[in-house]
Amino acid sequence: MLVVVQARSNSSRFPKKILHKIYSKTLIEHVILKINKSKNISSIVVATSSCKSDDSLVNILKKNKILYFRGGLKNVAKRLLCVAEKYNKKHFIRINADSPLIDFRLIDRSIKILKNSFKKKHDIITNVFPRSFPSGQSVEIIRTATLKKNIKKMNKLELEHVTPFFYKNYQKFLIKNFSTKKKLINIKLSIDTKKDLHLILKSIKRNEFFNFTIFK
Repeated sequence: MLVVVQARSNSSRFPKKILHKIYSKTLIEHVILKINKSKNISSIVVATSSCKSDDSLVNILKKNKILYFRGGLKNVAKRLLCVAEKYNKKHFIRINADSPLIDFRLIDRSIKILKNSFKKKHDIITNVFPRSFPSGQSVEIIRTATLKKNIKKMNKLELEHVTPFFYKNYQKFLIKNFSTKKKLINIKLSIDTKKDLHLILKSIKRNEFFNFTIFK
């Protein structure tokens, strides 16, 4: 399964957050390491922009031999579609680069659902519709053909955030949501600000950070 990590360096609330180092590794490297724990992943591609602001990110990806694709800054949907088509994939997993604690078991769970219900041809398999897992643990499998067919119908905001278009028009699509009974939505594990980072580091010790899982 192809995983596409959407990433950019020009975050307004926490500029260059994906390049910020946590225990000697950048945030984007932690995301890749967590995803790589899944044995069901064939490729990981970081989809970033062609803007000069993302040159430093690309240099880090090159140094670590991480695949990447560069496209328009705001049209994230097109970036993801281009990656899926380049690698000739019928489905791909979308992960945000602000999720250094993403649990690979959620990725495996989504892939298992896809395999077990392949004949149903789900347009999206997700754990955010509705959300029961914490932010920073979002996993979405998107059917490439569905994205391609609907991308021209999306407005600017939907092109930037991709899946809200499908959730807003959920009656027109086959969407499978998986959840947890624990209802962990009050926990924040994504990093949008420096405060988010400090709170996470304060609550999780070094070894626990590297081995963090929401399934403990």
